[in-house]
Amino acid sequence: MYVPRGQFGAKARYQSVDVASRIEGASPHRLVQIMFDELLKALDALAVAVARRDLSQRAQRQSRALAILKGLETTLDFEKGGEIAAGPAAIYRQARRTLIEACRAHDAEAIGRARQQLGEIASAWTAIGERAR
Repeated sequence: MYVPRGQFGAKARYQSVDVASRIEGASPHRLVQIMFDELLKALDALAVAVARRDLSQRAQRQSRALAILKGLETTLDFEKGGEIAAGPAAIYRQARRTLIEACRAHDAEAIGRARQQLGEIASAWTAIGERAR
């Protein structure tokens, strides 16, 4: 599909401003929630790109999803959290491995399964924030 350069650039700039405006002044909990939101969007787009065998979009979406997963892992405090932090870290690492393998195998369903598991974690994180208010 052909997308005129100006339209894609404008959309990307809008999305960048959207994320930046949500980040500005956000609490640490909200920042993680934004990361989850962006991760789930990236996983949805990655699954579509894999299903379409769109290598360019697949590479971009995979890179974004892997970077966000790594970012989520770096938010964990292993000194204070101990085993509690180790659980999500293992899930994020497994999700990264799953995404890499799924992209190699053109397996959009595996990406969907990873998205479902990560979506459950994202929902739990959101619920924690709502209870804290």
